[in-house]
Amino acid sequence: MVLVNNIKIDPKDKNKLTDILKKKFSPFNSYIINRESIDARKDVKIIYSIIFDVNDEDKFIKKHKDSSKYIKKDYKYRVTGSLKMKYRPVIVGAGPSGLFAAYFLSLEGFKPLIIEMGKDIDERDIDVNNFFNTNKLNINSNVQFGLGGAGLFSDGKLNTGISDKSYRINKVLELFVKFGANKDILYSNRPHIGTDILKIVIKNMKEEIERLGGEFMFNSKLTSINISNNKVDSIIINDSKVISCDNLILAIGHSSRDTFYMLNDKGVYLESKPFAVGFRVSHKQDLINKSQYGEAYKYLDSASYKLTYNSLSHYGVYSFCMCPGGYIVNASSFKDRLCVNGMSLYKRDSGYANSAIVISVSKKDYGEELFDGVKFQEQIEKKAYEIGNSFIPVQLYKDFKDNVTSTSKIESSFKGNTYNANLRDILPDYLNKDIIDAMEYFGSKIKGFNSSNTVLAGIESRTSSPIRINRDLSFNSNIKGIYPIGEGAGYAGGITSSAVDGIKCFEKIIEIYKNC
Repeated sequence: MVLVNNIKIDPKDKNKLTDILKKKFSPFNSYIINRESIDARKDVKIIYSIIFDVNDEDKFIKKHKDSSKYIKKDYKYRVTGSLKMKYRPVIVGAGPSGLFAAYFLSLEGFKPLIIEMGKDIDERDIDVNNFFNTNKLNINSNVQFGLGGAGLFSDGKLNTGISDKSYRINKVLELFVKFGANKDILYSNRPHIGTDILKIVIKNMKEEIERLGGEFMFNSKLTSINISNNKVDSIIINDSKVISCDNLILAIGHSSRDTFYMLNDKGVYLESKPFAVGFRVSHKQDLINKSQYGEAYKYLDSASYKLTYNSLSHYGVYSFCMCPGGYIVNASSFKDRLCVNGMSLYKRDSGYANSAIVISVSKKDYGEELFDGVKFQEQIEKKAYEIGNSFIPVQLYKDFKDNVTSTSKIESSFKGNTYNANLRDILPDYLNKDIIDAMEYFGSKIKGFNSSNTVLAGIESRTSSPIRINRDLSFNSNIKGIYPIGEGAGYAGGITSSAVDGIKCFEKIIEIYKNC
């Protein structure tokens, strides 16, 4: 196999890719798109890297020496452990990190037990849609909790900035395709699955784990851990059911606040970590498309963006979780608290683009104590709930700048009811002012980004976990047999990096234990 990089084509010729490759690179037996991206700096081009199957690789590389190279892309692992587990491994949390750890453990015959405080997908879907329509929240089954984790009701973005020399990312993408995702995630520069497709993918993955011997327990909350001689001995579910356990994978989400407090009480080492807060910002998708691609937008999918700004007060402000053609979602999971997130379906065809514009916060903003970050999240979510009259508080950007509540009807794409409010009341004003400065700067990068009728919604507070559960190089916490992984434990940020962290945890376990 030979990889050829930097193949440029005009967007209007996208459907002629095969003919273009045949003309320039023949002879070859077949090809696979390795990466597709868009260069929109001047004359908009689609940039491809292509893997060719050719009979004479040396001759092919010599002919195209400036852009080609041999390629070998394969994730491999070996079970090298010699010990046998006394009990099957228990995984708490059925988000990406938990599911990928469960899948690979199941492949090797370990038959993991997966504990999830929320519900299976179909029941969870009913609860979430009921909440969107009636504002009646189920605190155990919502946008944050249930099979698939918080990422299920999102854009399903798979791009990540983590380094991966072992091809785990490729394996994650291949498995998503195996379980129902579109094949374009294997090569897109900004791959996404979409909430509608991701539900199918996660269902199929769960069924395969069960076929391999894994077991799921829903409506099951980890309420305590029993520790003996500095090692996990058993766990308690729903304050009553005791499950013996010598290997406990904590794949809890970033919203598992009760679990953080419980772990701290049990002597598990935790530390506070920075995160970011801000508002969802919404525009007509056509505005973003034309700004990013010019007239070439007619031939391309909905455009995205990534924006950064360093304020004069040295705070980093940036776009986060950008959802082309998406929806602003009421992502609340606690009574009398409110937060928002972004969500897109696979086609990204809502007509509106949204992203979070967030500002980094740390101990200097919320305090030095371990749970001060958690309390800060709770405070701003409580304020958002109150000013929004329990609905998503929204405001036009011109009114946000003027510090007044909008009086006109605000239109965008929402999942959940909205209420006009003054978002300036949620965050400290020094953070609001930095966000305004950033919005004005972003308007110089994307024409219309800071227009008067730009829509803001709040509050975006769950960008990442405010807590990290400490672990060593073997992935163990200070309590032996407890493996903290994924976004909630503070070691990932998004679906792909969480899935990779789950795979890494699996690798650490099989260094110790042999196949069951």
